[in-house]
Amino acid sequence: MIYAYAKLTVKNPDALAAYREKAGDALARHGGKVETASAEPTALDGAPDLPDVAAVLSFPDRESALGWINDPALSDVHALRRNIGSSDIILLG
Repeated sequence: MIYAYAKLTVKNPDALAAYREKAGDALARHGGKVETASAEPTALDGAPDLPDVAAVLSFPDRESALGWINDPALSDVHALRRNIGSSDIILLG
């Protein structure tokens, strides 16, 4: 199992709503899922720039995560996420 941290700054709530409708199926296509997500993340230490939405994603392995982000069939889903505002996803491992 491998995890990814996603942070979203929302400028376009309509794009977020559209993305949420498709994101779960897109993740599942590569064995991924949202482990947890929050619209109210809290800094435990330091002074990070907190996103509007933070999520922890899981995948069976690194190759599955890379397959998800690089899948040409999911380019429209990734475009929706990118149109939300800013979107950063960090693979942890």
